[in-house]
Amino acid sequence: MGSEAPSWADQWGSGGIGDSSEQYHENKEMNGKNNNSKMANMKAAASVGLGKAKVAASVGANKVKSGTSLGIKWVKNQCQKKSSK
Repeated sequence: MGSEAPSWADQWGSGGIGDSSEQYHENKEMNGKNNNSKMANMKAAASVGLGKAKVAASVGANKVKSGTSLGIKWVKNQCQKKSSK
């Protein structure tokens, strides 16, 4: 009765049912290679994103700098107009 079904060790061993240990190790190596390529793709995407972030930060800093400069000039002009009257 129980002799026809695979044992627990056969089902949950290193490779599972019908999987030889060589195939298991080959699959494990392939997964490692896939993970390395995925990581390389993620790093490349992050590098592109970092470049875009640097450009955006630079543009934003320049806008703040020019806006501050214009604001200070405006305040100086307003103060000079009041003092000359």
